[in-house]
Amino acid sequence: MKKLMFTLMTGLLAVVLAACGGNEESKEAKNDDKAKQEETDYQKEQQKKMEETQKKLKAQQIDEKITVAIVNDKEILGSDYNNALASIQGQMQQMGQDPTSKEAAELVKNQTIDSLVVQTLLLQDLDKKSYKASDEDVKKQLDELKKQFKTEKEFEEAVEQSGMDIKTLESKIADDLKLKQYFDKEMPAGKITDEEIQKTYDQFAEQSKSAGQEVPKLEEVKPQIEQSLQQQKQQEKLAQHVEKLKKNAKIDIKI
Repeated sequence: MKKLMFTLMTGLLAVVLAACGGNEESKEAKNDDKAKQEETDYQKEQQKKMEETQKKLKAQQIDEKITVAIVNDKEILGSDYNNALASIQGQMQQMGQDPTSKEAAELVKNQTIDSLVVQTLLLQDLDKKSYKASDEDVKKQLDELKKQFKTEKEFEEAVEQSGMDIKTLESKIADDLKLKQYFDKEMPAGKITDEEIQKTYDQFAEQSKSAGQEVPKLEEVKPQIEQSLQQQKQQEKLAQHVEKLKKNAKIDIKI
């Protein structure tokens, strides 16, 4: 799908370039041919870069059947690792970083393993505390995912390309729903005071002035500041909670 979109975009670019040629018919024809050749060369170059990047990303994957780690009595398999790896690689690319560089390779590996260990510990803890996700809520979330695709077939192909089947996807959706309940109840952000909001606003205003940007009124950005502070507090509580779980867990990394 991404390759098709790229082809359409560069095809449009070729039309634009051709339309910018001279007035003389022979000159226009030559410029049109030149533009088409440049477009073709550019497209081939970009296609080659994309293929090389995908090859490097795939090279970081491991055998799906091997055991990556054992967290208490739970095995984490290579298939779990590859799914988490793809997510982290995508996040790095969105931030303009290259996950395939030599410097990033070890970092990506460590982040992937750590994210799997943390997720496993949290799921084990919430299972002990009997958090549940109803079939109705799982179906609702699944339907929302399907809306992102034009057809049922496209959705099924996307699921297959991600290395999952529908049953596995439903299981992951259930885990996400349970984790949300778990976070909200076990690690509530608590009330954000007006003093905290004012302090954050003052810092934001100072930074904006230094950058020569217009500073909005406090009333305009207060909801966003409050939400950001709540997320920050919840993340701090989560980090502390995870450290406690790690100290009381038996974690054996195999790779």
